[in-house]
Amino acid sequence: MNAWIDKFAEKLMPMAAKLGQNRYLTVLRDAFMLAFPLTMFGSLVVVLNNLPFWPAHLSGQLNSLLGNGQNATMSIMTVFVAFGIGYYLTQSYGEDGVFGGVVALASFLILTPFFFETAEGAAVTGALSLDRLGAKGMFVGMIAAFIAAEIYVRITKKGITIKMPNGVPEAVSRSFAALIPAIATLTVFLLLNAGINGFFNTNFHDVIYNVIQKPLVGLGSGLPATLVAVLFIQVLWFFGLHGQVIVNSVMDPIWQTLSLENLAAYKDGLELPHIITKAFMETYTVGLGGSGMTLAVVLMMAFFFKNKQMKEIGRLAVGPGIFNVNEPVIFGLPIVLNASIMIPWVITPLIVTSFNYAVMAMGIFPIPTGVTVPWTVPFFISGMMATNSVMGGVLQLVDMAIIVLCWFPFLKIFEKVNTTTKL
Repeated sequence: MNAWIDKFAEKLMPMAAKLGQNRYLTVLRDAFMLAFPLTMFGSLVVVLNNLPFWPAHLSGQLNSLLGNGQNATMSIMTVFVAFGIGYYLTQSYGEDGVFGGVVALASFLILTPFFFETAEGAAVTGALSLDRLGAKGMFVGMIAAFIAAEIYVRITKKGITIKMPNGVPEAVSRSFAALIPAIATLTVFLLLNAGINGFFNTNFHDVIYNVIQKPLVGLGSGLPATLVAVLFIQVLWFFGLHGQVIVNSVMDPIWQTLSLENLAAYKDGLELPHIITKAFMETYTVGLGGSGMTLAVVLMMAFFFKNKQMKEIGRLAVGPGIFNVNEPVIFGLPIVLNASIMIPWVITPLIVTSFNYAVMAMGIFPIPTGVTVPWTVPFFISGMMATNSVMGGVLQLVDMAIIVLCWFPFLKIFEKVNTTTKL
């Protein structure tokens, strides 16, 4: 095994090194790490508010009282990432990162519509939707921040700035130096937003969102379509985008309908018609430690590896991971843009999903009945609840074993690389 790992590492490490030296990937990684403490806080609040043994009324009260802990962190994560991209990219060119960050954030907000529709269809103007500032707006935030920072830096590098005389306070001098580049950059985005609104009667958020959605439209309920959806989720997450939110926005209507059909058949004592349902996706993907099925991964890191970084991140992530919140390991290991982790991150959910579909199709394990199981319910319990059978939990234990087998060699590589390079 060690010989195979060494050989695989020799092939993988050059690619990882090349990615690690890329300016834009490095900036993106650092931007997500900037948001990591806030994400960690939001994750803990989510777990506390949604503990599965809370009575419904208590959970509702906690969400009402403590919900802003999530709203002000995880729910507006794009705000922090956009600022981080602008800051680190501008700084990488030797310019003032703070002004690059605020210009990038303002550019993103210029492209963000200040209105949203309520569930009843009424339009609320002069207000921002949390969706636009969170996962659904992440791709727009990244694009806007990178472009804005590049424009800002290029104008600054050309010397098109206001230079104050000696003796002027540094804060004032820096502000005036950033004035022309900032105004020019924001004007570009203001005109872009006006053009999209005026000529196409839409906004940049919806344009980008639809472009991402189109490849996913038409995916059905069979295994091939499901594997495509899972693949998109994992790849999008690898690049720092909330794959679950993006893909679910298209697939949820299909999966929810299939769950309702299964539930109706179950109540009537009939054979369950579908394997792939919303309950299947929640219980046998997210229900194994969050997107990417990482509970087994953090348990291995916490208790079976000697590397200090892995052990500390693993132990930090075990608590949230039990309740299927895994942002701490996604952004803390990190998994985002980590070439040495990409293969198990992408491939393992495909293997586990295929295996689960096969054993359910053969009647070895029960199919989810269609009942709704809160996504924060720990594994094994969620498996039993979803299938109304202890065998549903047993299948999750088998899944955990498969995840261990898939991830272990790559974690060994990661441990070796980090130990060797003293990271």
